[in-house]
Amino acid sequence: MEHPIMFLAVIADLIGGPISHFAHTYPHILYSWMVMLVLVVLARLATSRITMVPKGLQNLFEVVVELVYNFQMSVMGRRSRAFFPLMATLMIYVFFCNFQGLIPGSFAPTSNLNVTLSLAVIIFTLTHAVGLKSHGAAYIKHFMGPLPILAPLMFVIEIVSHLSRLISLSLRLFGNVMGEDLVILILFMLAGAYFVPLPMMFLGLFTGFLQAFIITLLAMIYISEAMGEEEEHGH
Repeated sequence: MEHPIMFLAVIADLIGGPISHFAHTYPHILYSWMVMLVLVVLARLATSRITMVPKGLQNLFEVVVELVYNFQMSVMGRRSRAFFPLMATLMIYVFFCNFQGLIPGSFAPTSNLNVTLSLAVIIFTLTHAVGLKSHGAAYIKHFMGPLPILAPLMFVIEIVSHLSRLISLSLRLFGNVMGEDLVILILFMLAGAYFVPLPMMFLGLFTGFLQAFIITLLAMIYISEAMGEEEEHGH
């Protein structure tokens, strides 16, 4: 949900031309770039002077990375280390996108279906790529069910089930973030004072983290299922 005035759009209007058109037509892309820029700058500042006794941003980043890493290991197992950069990036990126929508004059990219669907497609594609790499052609057996006689029916059901993950992943995040932004915007416009919708913003901060946690957890579960028994043998 867009705020009445978005500061990047105002800056783009001062520049004019196609930049202004782009800012108003594709704010989700513009603010996604902004989130990525902020994360790159923060990461650079946190790692510019690494010390044995961490402090400041280095300490914060180390805590966040360790929490996400331990969480992933508990869900996916040790052989999932190769997926850690993606899982950590997914959680942090989604949280910052959600949080950005709470800032006046800004915009939450995850309140746009194009962004959440793009994330869902990445998770969906990676899940089946991992399944094919882990099991080869035998991966198709995951869609056939336990009884050969039911294989044609189970194949159709499994295909529909897996495709529904795209809808579930994208719509869940999109709907929750857009709903929160809409409520905050309505409260702000009706109340006329910023402190009135403040409790809702604190709730939005919590649910923003919760949505980032859920989509990352689902990605971990889907990939773990695709890896199947091979993952269990790796412990």
